[in-house]
Amino acid sequence: MARSASQRPTSFDIAYRAGVSQPTVSRALRGSPSVSAATRARIEAIARELNYAVDKNASNLRSQQSHTIALLFFEDVTADSSLINPFFLSMLGAITRGAGKAGYDLLISFQHHAGDCPKSYEDSRKADGIILLGYGDYQQYRPRLEQLYAQGTHFVRWGSPEHGDRGTTIGCDNRAGGRVATEHLLHQGRRRIGFLGACDNHSPEFRERWLGYCDAHHAAGIEPDPALQVDAITLEAAGHRAVHTLTARGGAFDAIFAASDLIAIGAMHALQESGKRIPNDIAVVGYDDIPAAHQASPPLTTVQQDAQLAGDALVNALLARLEQREPVSCLLPVSLKVRASSVAHTTV
Repeated sequence: MARSASQRPTSFDIAYRAGVSQPTVSRALRGSPSVSAATRARIEAIARELNYAVDKNASNLRSQQSHTIALLFFEDVTADSSLINPFFLSMLGAITRGAGKAGYDLLISFQHHAGDCPKSYEDSRKADGIILLGYGDYQQYRPRLEQLYAQGTHFVRWGSPEHGDRGTTIGCDNRAGGRVATEHLLHQGRRRIGFLGACDNHSPEFRERWLGYCDAHHAAGIEPDPALQVDAITLEAAGHRAVHTLTARGGAFDAIFAASDLIAIGAMHALQESGKRIPNDIAVVGYDDIPAAHQASPPLTTVQQDAQLAGDALVNALLARLEQREPVSCLLPVSLKVRASSVAHTTV
């Protein structure tokens, strides 16, 4: 029967012309991988020919899904008012693209550490699942993760997988990163290497980087000196203060491995203010490879976490959970980007 010009085409019209079922049309137009590429292309061509537009509200009411992923940044101490770790911002493009390719919108929100905001996103059907970035003090944060898991919330988080954790954690191999950074400094002939960053269970990622630092020392037959470790949070000012603390202790040091690039950059400022030459007097290595690392003076040698790989892994893990598959926590590889802060006359 002919359809009048005033009548809007429906997914049933597309299904009839494509020779498939209406649910297949719906899945194809959502970008579901369960529909073959050839069938999806045929359905999309017919939809364009008919000027068909998906009614998202009606579709979501039928499926009880929002087709939205919530990306929640948790507040962090920063030098500006953003309160967002710069490395997390570098993941944003990959997460946005990954969600879009899977047919999901991305809802981005900044969260204070107080309250029970994450669960409310799924309860109110604002989002089908949640990606969590940042946590502050992990010992205070961990009970909230346990609560989310017990309530059946679909979530994945970025961090360091901990023994006994529930849910899925995606992170980089921080211990390997700490080891490769320290090995690099040892290979440059440095033997008194300061470590700037916490090394306890309140900061699991920094603790793993510290353990990698210790691994490299032990492999070289050197016992790490506890006097060369200074607590510091991810902030330039903290790195600046840590260098003064290290100097005040009176022990000699010829290199610094900082647990983040911001700490390393602050440390370099303090060293330069005291007349130290980098790397001639003291070599410096950071962690993360944020844009400021390459712009530092001298450019900062750092352990690179692949933001694209990280964003893809987070999205894929959450999609697996939404499809009732159990994603596995995993550690992603890291690499060392050698620049002038650790090797004189480098061309890298």
